[in-house]
Amino acid sequence: MVAPKEPAQRLRYDGRVVVVTGAGAGLGREYALLFGSRGAKVVVNDLGGNFHGQGKSNAADKVVEEIRAAGGVAVPDYNSVVDGDKIVQTALENFGRIDVLVNNAGILRDRSLARISDEDWNLIHDVHLKGSFLTTRAAWPVMKKQNYGRIIMTSSNSGVYGNFGQANYSAAKLGLVGLANTVAIEGAKNNIHCNVIVPTAASRMTEGILPEILFNELKPKLIAPVVAYLCHESCDDTGAIIESAAGWATKVHFVRGKGCVLRTAIDEDVSPEYVEKVWNRVTDMSEARHLNAIGEASLSLVGVLERLRDGKNDENSVTETFRYGFKDAILYALGVGASVTDPTDLKFLYENNPDFGVLPTFFILPGLLAVMGSSLTASAIKHTTFDLTNILHGEQYIELFEAPPTEGVLTTTSTVLDVVDKKSGALVITQSDSYDEQGTLIARNQSSTFVVGVGNFNGKTKASPEVKPLVPNPKRSPDASVEVPTHKNQAAVYRLSGDLNPMHIDPSFSAIAGYKVPILHGLCTMGVSVKAVLKQFGGDDPALFRAAKVRFSKPVLPGQTLRVDMWKEPNNRVCFRTVVVETNTEVLSGAYVDFKQIVIKPNMTAAVDLQSDAVFAGIKDRVAENEAKAKAINAVFLYKITSGGKVAKEWVLDLKNAKVYEGPVQGKADTTMTIADGDMLELALGKLQPQTAFMKGKLKITGNIMLAQKLAPLLKTEAKL
Repeated sequence: MVAPKEPAQRLRYDGRVVVVTGAGAGLGREYALLFGSRGAKVVVNDLGGNFHGQGKSNAADKVVEEIRAAGGVAVPDYNSVVDGDKIVQTALENFGRIDVLVNNAGILRDRSLARISDEDWNLIHDVHLKGSFLTTRAAWPVMKKQNYGRIIMTSSNSGVYGNFGQANYSAAKLGLVGLANTVAIEGAKNNIHCNVIVPTAASRMTEGILPEILFNELKPKLIAPVVAYLCHESCDDTGAIIESAAGWATKVHFVRGKGCVLRTAIDEDVSPEYVEKVWNRVTDMSEARHLNAIGEASLSLVGVLERLRDGKNDENSVTETFRYGFKDAILYALGVGASVTDPTDLKFLYENNPDFGVLPTFFILPGLLAVMGSSLTASAIKHTTFDLTNILHGEQYIELFEAPPTEGVLTTTSTVLDVVDKKSGALVITQSDSYDEQGTLIARNQSSTFVVGVGNFNGKTKASPEVKPLVPNPKRSPDASVEVPTHKNQAAVYRLSGDLNPMHIDPSFSAIAGYKVPILHGLCTMGVSVKAVLKQFGGDDPALFRAAKVRFSKPVLPGQTLRVDMWKEPNNRVCFRTVVVETNTEVLSGAYVDFKQIVIKPNMTAAVDLQSDAVFAGIKDRVAENEAKAKAINAVFLYKITSGGKVAKEWVLDLKNAKVYEGPVQGKADTTMTIADGDMLELALGKLQPQTAFMKGKLKITGNIMLAQKLAPLLKTEAKL
């Protein structure tokens, strides 16, 4: 793009007196020449030394001659900037005023930190920081009396960013930024502006430091117009930091992140452990902004204190009270399948039972209700808006620190722990800590909510270490498997514990979410599953429960049967997965329960000897004798053998891999058959025909029914019966 031509020298400085320090060469020379060419009377200050501040020359005289030769007005000055009053006096004696002061003089004394002498440190600060202060102070009363002044402080990228071997120089250069900010504030009422230039230019100071190819392109004359405009009466900027190099310029300013409150109440102290816990939020700059004055910083701090006094520790947190009694605990237990038909469930259903207790997953509710009733999730997504149909519950973690009482009041504080950019959406992780009336931490929940369609916001792609991870299931066969039926009314009952999302009761709402019928709550499936694990490996004792984590993989329809496969692992951990029996679909994955102590319930299923065991032993032998023939069937069959109306054993015929084994299927079955133990024996002996068994309801088949016909040769047996 070609810039439009401006009227020649529209910005002029006629009648203005300009003082430029360090103007014998480099940037200062270009400043002086430009001001002189546009009508200003210029004081060209320069000691005439090299960039170490050593030696003498008549550099200022040469620049003055150049200005005069071009028709301008200028005088030289050879005073040091530490004698700033003498430099200003030169301007007053020759021109009677001073309108513009460009503090440009500088030297280098580069050394690594340990090698910087006191002299090196003091000399750099005397020239750069103290010299700029002294010259500005000398000009100040004159500018105030005139009600006009323009001042430039010269900083450096070494001051803004730091640079190896320049600790003295960097400190002085950043100090000039602070000096300029204050000068701008104090000068505002007298029309005195002060700005900072951060130049990168070829000069005596940068020669030999910058690469030659870069040095040659960094012409000082390309920066001079930026400084000239900052010093013109038409420029309104003050307190600005302007970086410029090679015909390019930009504004630099300090920004402050949103921050994080480090305590929950005005009368609490701050602990290093809590600082560590929220450090990622302290250092998060995704919502950084620039403050224009110290008053803004003070005002925001007052806001923080007011929120603390009001009990609101952070806009990204919410505190709620959760009251519960035995009726709430019993209603929850009914919602996750506790039944009076199972005598061991009475302690969760009858408040006068001597062992009455609360199921551990009940204590997900305080955090869940606090988050659901707040705007925490919405506030975590800053770049767009969304509605409830975009929200999916992704993962849930619960940890109990103390044995919870069977009734009481819990105070729960929920915060946004993390936000992860998953590209297809955003994962918002909230953490909820629940305390009893004595202030003891009872429960901690982490809920991961996936917001569909709001990803790609350049956020972090991995969750922070504070987020509890999932654990993959072992690759061996489960150590125990339990089937738990759900009932048609289960979602209707479970929702009464607090999650009133209409998607779980109203067909019109579930249809909007893409489901033909209302689905079971994911947390209900979790509650059912953890209850089964507690019974199998926790002695059915809530006091032995420590923690649990699950991922919600697929929905469950009320009335479907759940199979919970469990693996006992070291350190009192039980990994598990939950599968819908009817579809063989995994609905909870990466899940585990941590116990304080493992108490293994005898595996009654494994201990039962069935008549049909011999049938499958015979099938196993025939498959081993002729693997090729078995593999030709190329299918996986799951047999559910019942005894007394309940599934007593499962056998898998994996004829894709020529394997026959007892236990739940590893992978997906093509055909699932449910048959009583005695009927399976009759079928193998030929006393019961498959078609007859199927028609009479003795043989139930799901999946690919036609594949079942291929099994006839394998089922016929005489041996081992």
